[in-house]
Formats: sequence, structure tokens, C-alpha cells
Amino acid sequence: MPAVLVVHGGAWAIPDELAAASVDGVKVAACHGFSVLQRGGSALDAVEAAVRALEDNPVFDAGHGAVLNAEGEVELDAMIMDGRTLASGAVSSVKNIANPVSLARAVMDKSAHVILTSRGANLFAESIGMATVPTDTLVTANERKEWRRNKNYVTGVMEDFNSCLAHDTVGAVAVDSAGNVACATSTGGIRNKMVGRVGDSPIIGCGGYADNFIGAVSCTGHGESILKVTLARLILFHIEQGKTLADSSLLSLQYMGDRVRGAGGAIVVSPSGKWTATFTTERMAWAAVDHDGLWYGLNPKERLNEQLPQ
Repeated sequence: MPAVLVVHGGAWAIPDELAAASVDGVKVAACHGFSVLQRGGSALDAVEAAVRALEDNPVFDAGHGAVLNAEGEVELDAMIMDGRTLASGAVSSVKNIANPVSLARAVMDKSAHVILTSRGANLFAESIGMATVPTDTLVTANERKEWRRNKNYVTGVMEDFNSCLAHDTVGAVAVDSAGNVACATSTGGIRNKMVGRVGDSPIIGCGGYADNFIGAVSCTGHGESILKVTLARLILFHIEQGKTLADSSLLSLQYMGDRVRGAGGAIVVSPSGKWTATFTTERMAWAAVDHDGLWYGLNPKERLNEQLPQ
């Protein structure tokens, strides 16, 4: 069975000055994750590797490059899920961790729990010997400047996700040569969020879901809206009803827009290797690698293709 990996760098009003770097970043991450599959690695290993690459890129709001909360602090959320067993792990409101997706993987592999939060997640990281980093190393100079400029400016949902004030999630989905699917999602949340705010990203069924019998999804957009409609599971529900991946994604995103006025995006892969990337925001940086090479896009209806780099 041909392996496939898809990544997104967040659905929001990506400004022109970040456009090229966002597209380059998702292309690099997709190729990095796909290389794991090429070496015979699992879908689970591939999505973790791809999301780690996005977390390490300061262009994206996850790990390095995370936005700041109302107190000027970094609080990170992430999840990962194995479609073969439905095993999953997640962390929320963690600090000083450069790659929260790997901490989420450790929660899945090395604990009896699914979600650990805040101090407990950091204590768990310490107990397993996971390296911590000074928080300042996760914050870009531009984010510090933007936070100071906007810290007294409260925006609504539609303004947030149709302006340059928003910043968003990263994620990956994959199917490996054995037909196993997996997903991973990671975020720094929304700038100026309340301390302790948790969005959709670490919540199973909302920020992501993976099931070998249906497919794998990673979502992005306004977290509170995604939570209200359990977006990842809603997309998979439509797929279960026999709709295509693209129709299932668009129907679910349109429902979220109609019902709770939320915008967002999603990437989906099926166990048979079909995939889609769909969004209702102005832009979403995404990339996919399959047997036909490297696909990518940023603007609505954009679907570009090139050969994989050697």
C-alpha cells in the first residue's frame, strides 16, 4: 500500500510577509515526515517527526514561535493518536518544552493516562528525563513585539481569524505501508488567551482523531468553535456515511461556520491513501507527499505539485 503524509501550518489570515516561509516550512516538514515512511517507519512515527519539524520552525505557532498568553507566558498544547489501537496522548498548558508533541507521545507510551496538563505534564516530562528549555528561547522577538502592541486589544472570533493578529496550530496525518493511520496536532494557542486556556488541539476528537477503520484528521482554526462541534470526529462521521474526504471536510467546516460562526481547516487521510486539505479561512499552508510527489498550497483552490527533492 502506498504511504501518504499530509501536514498543515495553521488556517488563518496568513500575511504576505509570512506566506513564502509558511509554504516552505510545510513542504520541508512533509518531506521530513515522509522520509520516515520511506524507511519503513510507522504512521505514528511519521506524524511525530513532521510535527516536531513544524514545532522547531519559528514561523509557526507551536513550540518555537509560540504566541504569548495574557500574562506574556508560553503555554503549549499537543496531541497524538494511533489509528491502529486508538491509543492517544495529549498535554495542555505545558511550559519549557520545545516539542510538546513528543511529550504527548510519551504520555501515550509511558503513562496510564491520555491527557496531562500544566504542572502535572511538566512534572511528568521531568520524571522521564525529557529536556526542558528556557521559555525565552521559544519566543521570537516579533511575537514579543506583537504581544506588547496588542495586549490591551481584544478581538472577536471573526476578527481573530481574519486578521494578522491570529496565529495558529500545526498538524500532520499519515498512512503507512501497512495501512495504519495516525494524527498529531500541536499549538501555542491564541495570542492574549487567558492563563490556562485550552483549545481544541489536545482534545481527542476535536483537534485530531485517528481510526484505521475510517481515517485520520488534524484540525486547525478557532479552538472554541472546533470544540463545540467536535470537528475531527464530525469529519470522520461524514466519511463513515460514505461521503468523500473533501466533501466530509467541507460539510463539517461549513456546519461550524453556520452553527457557531467559526472558521478553520483540516487535513484528512484515509487508510487507502486518499487525502485532502480543506479550509474556510483566508489561507492555510499545507503540503502532502504521495506516490505522485510533493503537493502544496496556501490560497483557496491552490494545489501545486513538484517532484520530491533528492
